[in-house]
Amino acid sequence: MSHRRNLLAPSVRAALGAAVAASAIVALGGSARASTLPTVTVAVSPASVTVGGALQSGAVNVVSTATGVKEEALILFLVKPGVSLAEVEAFTKDKSKVEDPNNASKYGTIVFDTEVNPGAKSEVQSDLQPGQYIALTSEGEKPVAIRTTFTVAPAASPVPLPTPEATVRSIEFAFRGPTTLRDGELVRFENEGFLVHMDIAFPVKSRADARLAVKDLLAGREKALQKLVVGAPVTFAGPLSSGAYQQEVISAKPGWYVQACFMDTQDGRNHTLLGMERAIRIVK
Repeated sequence: MSHRRNLLAPSVRAALGAAVAASAIVALGGSARASTLPTVTVAVSPASVTVGGALQSGAVNVVSTATGVKEEALILFLVKPGVSLAEVEAFTKDKSKVEDPNNASKYGTIVFDTEVNPGAKSEVQSDLQPGQYIALTSEGEKPVAIRTTFTVAPAASPVPLPTPEATVRSIEFAFRGPTTLRDGELVRFENEGFLVHMDIAFPVKSRADARLAVKDLLAGREKALQKLVVGAPVTFAGPLSSGAYQQEVISAKPGWYVQACFMDTQDGRNHTLLGMERAIRIVK
């Protein structure tokens, strides 16, 4: 359950570093259509997370805010029945295990993963199952930290998620779904693979540059990639467990992007080296 920045290979972090330093990672979300769902509020500060609102199973609109932090990863982790908080905490402190988020499947499921930044409200739709949850955060290169626990009670009539206008799926080792997304469109980002996958996109100037960036990532040419990135990455979904999904309204600046998963395989290969990148376009 490492923070997404830790999950980037050092050379890839360098390639994207200039863009990230210039501006915070963009977290998608925010729409009037989301207001019809029950709302779960999450307030993130440097030392705590406060979770409130409609803590019942079913579709919810997770509204996250942050103060005093920068590029904070917010993770909601559904604990397996019979697993204790002490076991999860021990796992997060074991560097030999936590660097591979796939190891978290022994203890539960990463059901929600997004970025929160001061002054920017994040709204992401999720489908919460009943059970015990842990809210974790991580900033920059810092390890994840357990901030609070909360319980989602079973609802008598769980609210269904709105039907998305598009669905983008992560598999081993590719993305499936439309390559053109529209500003204001409700899109579901779903991990249909067996492994943990993340889904981010970084902007480039043109379609030609997007194609070059795809080739550079596939070949591991990070220095060449650095010259093509023109802004901060957009977080569609942080690392999610197999079967997990979340959906949000596209609000990123229209243009050409390269969608990528920077997770690593057990033998240390980045997923981009195995084909997990592609050119996409966001339009008005």
